[in-house]
Amino acid sequence: MGSVEILTAILVLLVIFREPVSNAISSPRLQTWTTVFVSVMVQAVPFLVFGVVLSAVIAVFVPQSFWARALPKHPALAVPVASAAGVVLPGCECGSVPIAGSLIRRGVTPAAALAFLLAAPAVNPIVLTATAVAFPDNPEMVVGRGVASLIVAMIMGWLWLRLGKAEWIRLPHRHDDGTGKFVAFWSAVRHDVIHAGGFLVLGAMAAATINVVVPERWLLTLADNPVLSVLALALLAVLLSICSEADAFVAASLSQFSLTSRLVFLVVGPMVDLKLISMQAGVFGRRFATRFSPATFAVAVLGAVAVGAVVL
Repeated sequence: MGSVEILTAILVLLVIFREPVSNAISSPRLQTWTTVFVSVMVQAVPFLVFGVVLSAVIAVFVPQSFWARALPKHPALAVPVASAAGVVLPGCECGSVPIAGSLIRRGVTPAAALAFLLAAPAVNPIVLTATAVAFPDNPEMVVGRGVASLIVAMIMGWLWLRLGKAEWIRLPHRHDDGTGKFVAFWSAVRHDVIHAGGFLVLGAMAAATINVVVPERWLLTLADNPVLSVLALALLAVLLSICSEADAFVAASLSQFSLTSRLVFLVVGPMVDLKLISMQAGVFGRRFATRFSPATFAVAVLGAVAVGAVVL
């Protein structure tokens, strides 16, 4: 059995035997932990799987040259168009990094490809729908997430046009293994489910642990400070590395924090986290990742706070 089968079996057993397991656990704190973990996983997994499948379909079956033809020739105009293209491209950040590398190989200006990389995981219909489901009483969170993510993506694209250097990006040589499209499709699905699903489990465990282990008064003290709450959830988004199809449910579980700080969590997570930094270093090179990720983190935090002040 592989890791995917083991993960699936564990999740199914947790759902089926949730009641007897809860009865067997005498500690109320452990019962609360199990409830939070299972609820986050049950809500998030369908969006994660659907997003991974659609991302693989588009990455494998849509010709890569299509994006080069569809974007404007002028780099400054290509940045907002590439950012908006994320609206029609469902998928998570796990798929956007290799797609952005492919776009650069096909001649797309790096600024537009990087803007697409940042916007696609946060503004596509699946992610926005998941956000609406996670925040049924706060539809403004959907608007705030979409607007802030687009603004941050465009700013980073234009900053790259102004300050970026071509030698910072070193794409690895790709070998054509001759596999068919359906083989490549299932390989992409399996790869993304393993990686994104694993990080989702860790994120759900961390969210449940925070709700149970951290004293309520500590969270309330941190949440009452606007600056500390924003920075805390921004750093938490980087550390948890949750897939964008699922992070809204984790953010919704952090009810002690303000909507603005949770919006920062939702904007920063799909753009800067541990798995993205490692993937960007592997696809674009370490010189790129060490410069692009910190700049994106700062712009994302400031952009989300500014949009939150207006929308929320």
